[in-house]
Amino acid sequence: MTIRKIVVHQTDSPHGRGDNAETIHRWHIAPPNNWDGIGYHEVITEAGKLEHGRPHYWQGAHVKGHNADSIGICVIGRNTFTSEQKMVLRMRIAKLVQMYPEAKVYGHCELDQSKPHCPGDELMEIVRAWQ
Repeated sequence: MTIRKIVVHQTDSPHGRGDNAETIHRWHIAPPNNWDGIGYHEVITEAGKLEHGRPHYWQGAHVKGHNADSIGICVIGRNTFTSEQKMVLRMRIAKLVQMYPEAKVYGHCELDQSKPHCPGDELMEIVRAWQ
């Protein structure tokens, strides 16, 4: 699989709830999704901890019509994020761009018009720095 896109998402969940990759995994295997597991490849918790979801060789389930050639990073929260989350996101994008030199960085909203607020203004600032 050739990775051509790195896609940044937010969970759109309340701050302080303690959501993490395992939480998202449970959401994604439950109805109505009934997926095989977490749809994202990487998750950044509110504390700035990087957690792994799907392995990079496994096609994601995070942006309709673009999963076959993308890596999905999801940041826990809604619209405002910790400095730790933003730092880790910048570092991960840098690493992924190095790993996948053909890849371009996108916010979810840029690939799916039905998600106009994902990943939010703060994270889109980081995304735009890589475009």
